[in-house]
Amino acid sequence: MSKAKVNIAMLTWARERSGYSLPEFAHKLGITDEKLAQWETGELQLTFVQAMKFAEKAYVPFGYLFLDQPPIEHLPIPDLRTVGSGELRRPSAELIDLLKNMLECQDWYRDYARNQLLQPVSVVGSCRIEQGVDAVVTDIRAKLQIAPHPQRGKWEEYYRDLVQRIERLGILVMRQPSLGHHTRPFNVDEFRGFALCDAYAPLIFINHADAPGARLFTLIHELCHIWIGQTGLSDAGANNHRNEERFCNAVAAELLVPTDEFTNLWRFDVDVWQQNLPDLEAHFHVSSWTLARKALTLQFITQLEYDAYIQAQIDAYKAREKQDGGPTFYKTKKAQLSELFSRAVVSEALNGKLILRDAGWMLGMKPANVAKFAQEFGF
Repeated sequence: MSKAKVNIAMLTWARERSGYSLPEFAHKLGITDEKLAQWETGELQLTFVQAMKFAEKAYVPFGYLFLDQPPIEHLPIPDLRTVGSGELRRPSAELIDLLKNMLECQDWYRDYARNQLLQPVSVVGSCRIEQGVDAVVTDIRAKLQIAPHPQRGKWEEYYRDLVQRIERLGILVMRQPSLGHHTRPFNVDEFRGFALCDAYAPLIFINHADAPGARLFTLIHELCHIWIGQTGLSDAGANNHRNEERFCNAVAAELLVPTDEFTNLWRFDVDVWQQNLPDLEAHFHVSSWTLARKALTLQFITQLEYDAYIQAQIDAYKAREKQDGGPTFYKTKKAQLSELFSRAVVSEALNGKLILRDAGWMLGMKPANVAKFAQEFGF
């Protein structure tokens, strides 16, 4: 059987780019650790079939394995994240592929919106940082038609309601935990969300691999990016020193939890600061994660206290037991994809203006399933 004369350095690069250790990737390929090590050192040569499988499992084009040097991969949007004072690591294959997918979906929806003679989305870039946090919060509340905070219900209901209100403004909101399959999960340590500004197709993406309580804050943080007209990848980090990130953090904290009310309700005479959270949750109807973030913003708790609390929340979410049953594939897709976007794709596909193959790709499903997915929207 003919051998593939690949560049062995590209084998190691492709594996590491995909985020797998040598034992993990060997298991993924169904071979021994020793055999994979021999491939990467050149002691054994791969056949063409083996090389093609290697590229497929590493999520790289087959031709990459024959390059002299790894390609330099840049994020296609501004990177607003910070990791202390160190440099950010190389972006993962999942993040690169996700950004490319979302930009392509945005391109398609922009053309669709123009063809439908839809008006530009007026809130994109409608405010400036110089106007201050209160002015932007007031404008967002007015456009979304929301009170300072909900008077009843759980924060999860508030999150869904905000998503619907944001979409009614013409902003696409995508919410996924992985790149279409659990084998390609997103890393919360890498990013929490991003915003893609555009006059006709502004888009927000929320990393749903994150603990549920964090998503509400990230949603408003990315919405603020749309409001100030700035595309960018965010970690929504509490210790991010970029001016625009600090501003969007402040807007999210104030919109979700008004300072005056929070300050009046906060008790400093408790044994541990977390004892404040039950009463605050009952009053503001937002997640405890959001309340902790507000307490940090007002310096009622230290960065160390906040970090320890959030890490405990993340650990608890990761350790949760998987529930049996759950929503169907189509309901899950409906919850993850922008309804504006989904309806547009489904409508064009059913009307014969978009081939099913392309519709299926954009919706993350087999072409044959598009018609079934359409039933979720009453088509």
